[in-house]
Amino acid sequence: MESLDLTLADLRAAYAGRDVLLTGHSGFKGSWLALWLHRLGARVHGFGSPPPTAPSNYEASGVAGCLASCVEADLRDDAALRRAFEAARPAAVFHLAAQPIVRESYRTPRETFETNVMGTVAVLEAVRLSQRPAAVVVVTSDKCYHNREQAEGYREDDPLGGKDPYSASKGAAEIVAASYRASFFPPERLAGHGVALATARAGNVIGGGDWAADRILPDAARALSQGQPVPVRNPASVRPWQHVLEPLSGYLTLGAMMLARADAKWCSAWNFGPNDGDDRDVRALVEIFCKAWGGGRWEDRSDPKALPEAKVLRLSIEKARRDLGWRPRWSTEEAVARTAQWYRAYYAAPAQGARAACMNDLSAYEQAWS
Repeated sequence: MESLDLTLADLRAAYAGRDVLLTGHSGFKGSWLALWLHRLGARVHGFGSPPPTAPSNYEASGVAGCLASCVEADLRDDAALRRAFEAARPAAVFHLAAQPIVRESYRTPRETFETNVMGTVAVLEAVRLSQRPAAVVVVTSDKCYHNREQAEGYREDDPLGGKDPYSASKGAAEIVAASYRASFFPPERLAGHGVALATARAGNVIGGGDWAADRILPDAARALSQGQPVPVRNPASVRPWQHVLEPLSGYLTLGAMMLARADAKWCSAWNFGPNDGDDRDVRALVEIFCKAWGGGRWEDRSDPKALPEAKVLRLSIEKARRDLGWRPRWSTEEAVARTAQWYRAYYAAPAQGARAACMNDLSAYEQAWS
């Protein structure tokens, strides 16, 4: 397998028949990743809390039926996590479990730091104590960077930071992972210890099945499904929007390369975002969504007293393009349109629309990959 021509056949060969431990399997991104890993032939072992929302993609799409095992426990429960590792004996670990909402981090800062920082410590401790080779991808966030509101995209070697508790917790999780890599899993001795550890920083993810509070497209789907205008808090804010399958394809590509070749070059931080120039402000995003929905309008609900959030955030994906051969497959317009179609399918037939919509998007994305 060469780094610049990874095919879907290579991806299936990397994961088929292998045990994969996925933390955060019941969350938005985790549920999609569980479906895709199962489709690739992996034995998926889930670890994490019950679904964080109702409804949830985990329940609506029947993700539990795709799991070889499932442990419902707090990420900070070290003993439960280590038992899960011993039972699964994973060849690959994808750590997605987190408190993922900026505004929630202002309400629950301590819980956010405990989950996002010490939860990452718990996962890496379980890897260390298992004393078995594994490919480990720790998922953090594009918000881990010290945001200077710059126009150009942040690169993997830019300074970490974070003014709000969520962003700071993700920057701290990156530091934790770098410390474990240097202290216990040094890439230059990969052939000896066998643990390839990387971190992944994705853009703002959209797609069907997200019902989290304070996220713009879930807010839009809820409002439009009830015939209400979409409430928009920060219409001018710019983000690197991408369909959920885009970063997941990056995580899977990175994991596959680490499984296939004991090479230190994979053991570092990686950005996965949209193409340069394909970002949008929130106003444009909502207008695309309303058009794809078939109608609707939005209202400016800006609050000058609201807690601060970054106005501009962009990612550079040059490293992933150059070294992994990874690239986005869908434009922002297509990602938003598919998200609207997913929610329309769900609200039309809640009992069966979600799983069919997920499989439709996965098939379309794999065709775009080929």
